[in-house]
Amino acid sequence: MKRLEVFIKEHAREHPKKVAVVSGGVATTYGELCERISVQVKKLCHEGVSSGMVVPFRNTQDLSFLITYFALHEIGAVALPLESDVSDKQFHDIADHYSSFTPPEGVADILFTTGTTGKSKGVMVSHATILADAENLIVAHGYSTGHLFIINGPLNHIGSLSKVYPVMLLGGTLYLLEGMKDLNAFFQALDYPCDKVATFLVPTSARILLQLASQRLSSYREKIDFIETGAAPMSHADMLSLCQLLPHSRLFNTYASTETGIICTYDFNDGRCLSGCLGKPMKNSSVSITPDGQVACSGKTIMAGYAGDEALTQTVLRDGVIYTADNGYIDNEGMLHLTGRNDDVINVGGYKISPSEVENVALGHPNVKDCICIGVSSPLTGSALKLLYVTHDGKELDKREIARFIYARLERYKVPQYYECVAEVKRTYNGKLDRKWYYE
Repeated sequence: MKRLEVFIKEHAREHPKKVAVVSGGVATTYGELCERISVQVKKLCHEGVSSGMVVPFRNTQDLSFLITYFALHEIGAVALPLESDVSDKQFHDIADHYSSFTPPEGVADILFTTGTTGKSKGVMVSHATILADAENLIVAHGYSTGHLFIINGPLNHIGSLSKVYPVMLLGGTLYLLEGMKDLNAFFQALDYPCDKVATFLVPTSARILLQLASQRLSSYREKIDFIETGAAPMSHADMLSLCQLLPHSRLFNTYASTETGIICTYDFNDGRCLSGCLGKPMKNSSVSITPDGQVACSGKTIMAGYAGDEALTQTVLRDGVIYTADNGYIDNEGMLHLTGRNDDVINVGGYKISPSEVENVALGHPNVKDCICIGVSSPLTGSALKLLYVTHDGKELDKREIARFIYARLERYKVPQYYECVAEVKRTYNGKLDRKWYYE
């Protein structure tokens, strides 16, 4: 089996002057990338890194991260990328924990989940899975050697790291950014001379663009080939806005996780813009629904297991099938739709409510910038829904107005009983609602 690093070497031999990575405004060719990986391999070997070792390192969100990542694979070591701001103590504790761990044959990475609803877990990803994810994206999204792919999310997580796979396999160009705080930097990336531009945006990043730079984004409508979103649900209102601003671009809503790999995708700029739809399974993946409505995934993209925790692995991975915490259904076109998560469901008076459904509707209100729906104690029903919301520019918003807005679109029992205007909603670094923060 060819590993991703073999493809990089082939590109370096056949197209040494082709730009592989743009980072910090500096372009690095495939020839230069291959040479720098070789230098890093020698350095790491001199430091004692060898095949089979698990090697933690911080995400620097730049070219040096990729060089270290590929060099570790070249040696046969397992890459364990961590957050850029992980403390020295945490770093050393993780290093000590995995120093005696022997990963199964073929494991390339250990990636930590985001842990939005529980403790973060170390997911083992194989080299075979990396190639299967790459092929899924290439076939489903139409990657090509002419694409410039803008990565703005953390490279130590599957959402952005998985986009490195197809680009490097085909010999395209990566453009690395440190988040979306500097919108000018994002638009400078869009200005880069190339045939096609594509990017991955978590819903919060897409919302920032829609709120602060919608017309500027629209001016690139002929250059943006596709935008992929994932990691969290995007509100239907934002989906419709993107379709209007970028009528010729493909806009993908993708179902993926660290455990499952890249599974399904749906181009919601298809004239229907189906809310909650995640499309059909990709080439190397399959999806089914259990009798309880649970989403189950199988195929070449699923994880090898949780590192060092066989008992935990068996709770979600059985007979080659990942049983997720997501609930959903498959429509008569064979497309997956999500209806919520088991660990997010709030029980109110016997009714099981998915908070994401409430949030999606609330975000459609023109004056709601962000929100989260949580469960709180109630003397009558035991628990009740509370909506925490952020308004645009801190403008006053009558709570009864939000309640009426939601009531017009959802069943009565799904309308929150309590409302509170807050300065911000807690989210993780990759844009997911940090639900566990509100329950700790």
